[in-house]
Amino acid sequence: MSAGASFYITTPIFYVNDVPHIGHAYTEVAADLLARWHRQAGEDAWLLTGTDEHGQKILRTATANGVTPKEWADRLVETAWKPLLKTVDIKNDDFIRTTDERHEVNAQKFLQHLYDAGHIYTGEYEGFYCVGCEEYKQPSDLIEGTGEFIGQQVCAIHSLPVELLHEKNYFFRMSTFADRLLALYEDDPDFVQPAAARNEVISFVKQGLSDLSISRSSFDWGIKVPWDDSHVVYVWFDALLNYITAAGYGQDDERFSRLWPATHIVGKDILRFHAVIWPAMLMAAGLPVPRRVFGHGWLLVGGEKMSKSKLTGIAPSQITDTFGSDAFRYYFMRAISFGQDGSFSWEDLSARYQSELANGFGNLASRVIAMVVRYCDGEIPVTTAFTDADAAIRATEIRVTDAAGEAISRLAIHEAIASVWELVDELNGYITTQEPWGLAKDPADRDRLDAVLFTAVRGLGTLAVLLSPVVPEACAKLWSALGGEGLVTDQRIDRAWEWTGGTHVSPLEALFPRIEATVG
Repeated sequence: MSAGASFYITTPIFYVNDVPHIGHAYTEVAADLLARWHRQAGEDAWLLTGTDEHGQKILRTATANGVTPKEWADRLVETAWKPLLKTVDIKNDDFIRTTDERHEVNAQKFLQHLYDAGHIYTGEYEGFYCVGCEEYKQPSDLIEGTGEFIGQQVCAIHSLPVELLHEKNYFFRMSTFADRLLALYEDDPDFVQPAAARNEVISFVKQGLSDLSISRSSFDWGIKVPWDDSHVVYVWFDALLNYITAAGYGQDDERFSRLWPATHIVGKDILRFHAVIWPAMLMAAGLPVPRRVFGHGWLLVGGEKMSKSKLTGIAPSQITDTFGSDAFRYYFMRAISFGQDGSFSWEDLSARYQSELANGFGNLASRVIAMVVRYCDGEIPVTTAFTDADAAIRATEIRVTDAAGEAISRLAIHEAIASVWELVDELNGYITTQEPWGLAKDPADRDRLDAVLFTAVRGLGTLAVLLSPVVPEACAKLWSALGGEGLVTDQRIDRAWEWTGGTHVSPLEALFPRIEATVG
C-alpha cells in the first residue's frame, strides 16, 4: 500500500464469558504490530479491537454468577479485557463493545436493510448447538465424548456436549451467495490467507452452503430483531457487524468510506465466520468485502489449544510480570510462524529472552553506547573514511528494511523479524571483528575507530526504527540514548536507514535485564 493510504486492521472481538489468556494476547499483539508498522510507513492505520457481549453463553455465565449479563460484561471489560491491552502494550485506535448504542442501532439498520431487500425469511431449524461456540454444528464438527461425557456427542473444539435445539427463526439466504464467494476466492487469491486456510474455506463452500439461522427466541439477551422484538439477533451475525459499525456504518459515511474495507486477523477456529458468512452478509448489503482475512494458528500448551475450559489458559501477566511486555511481544511474534500452530513453553521463552534479546540486541545496544561514551565522550563520530566492512553494514540495513517490509505486506510477521535480526547478528559480528576497544589504544587508529563507531551507531538507529513495532518500549529507550530526532514511532520504517539523530549519545540502561531463573 502507498503512503497515506488507509490500513484498517481488526482483531476479533473477544467473548466476555471469562478472562483473557495468552492466546487472546497473541492475536492482539499481531494486529497491533501490523498497525504500528503500517503507521510508520506513512499510512492511515487504524486498529480496532473490542468485546462480544451478547448470546446464550454470556447469559448463562452471568446468571451463574448472580448478576445481569450487562453487569457481567461491564465487570469483565473493565477488570480484564481493557487491562490486557496495557499488559501487552497495545495501541488500539478504538475499542467497541456490542452493547454500545452505536453498534446496536446500526446493526439493526444493517439487518433491516437485508430484510427489506428480501435476503431474510422465516423458517424452522433443528440441530446440535454448541453454546461455547455459539454455533449450530454439522456432524463433521462433532466427536465422541470421553470421561464423564462417554456416549455423548461433543464439540470438537470445546469437548463439551452439544444441545439439540428446535426453533422457529429468521434465516439469511446465505446459500444464494455460494457462487459469488467461490468467484471471490478465485479472483482474489489473497482474500483468505494463509494458503491452507484458503483451501479449507474453498472446500467448505464447494460442499454447498445452507441458509443461516440469524435469530433466537428462546432467550432475550441480544439485539432485538427490528421488525420482531420477540427475537434477538444471532450472536455471530451481531458480532461480525462490529467491524463496520465501529468504522461509521449507518452514521458517518465519510469515515466509513475512508476506513473500509478492513484486514481481519482471526484465529483459525473462527475462520469460516469471517471468510464465508461475513463476506456473504456484505455482498447482500451491497458493501465491499474485507480486504483480507488471515486465519492464524493456535497456541498450544501440552499439545492442546489454549483454553480456559480445559484449564490450559495462561494469563499474559504471568509472562509480562517477569519478562516484560516487549519480551512477550517479541517471543510470540518471532518464535511462531504466523499462520501456523505454535507450542508455548517457559523454557523456550526464557532461552530466547536470554540469547536473542538480552545477549543479542540488548547487549549490542549497551556495548555500542558505552564505547561511544568511553572513547568519544559521548559524541557521535563524524567521518567519511569507510571500508568495505562498513559499507556491508550499510547495505544490510537497506536490504533487511526492504525484506521486512515485503514480509509484512504478506503478513509474515515472523519473517519480517527474522530479516531484521540479520542486522542484529551482523552488527554483533562486525563489532567483534573490528575490535574498537583495540583501535582505541592507538591514536594512529583514531580515524578507523570513528568509522567503526559511526557505523555501529547508524546500524543501531536503524534497528530502533525497524523494531519499534515489535519491542516499542526498548526501542523508545534506545532512540533516546542515540539522540534520535522526535519519536522513534514518527520515523519512516520503509526508509529506516535514513534516520537522523543528534550529535551525542546518552547512557543506556539494560534494555533486557538478565533473568536468572526460568519461571513456569
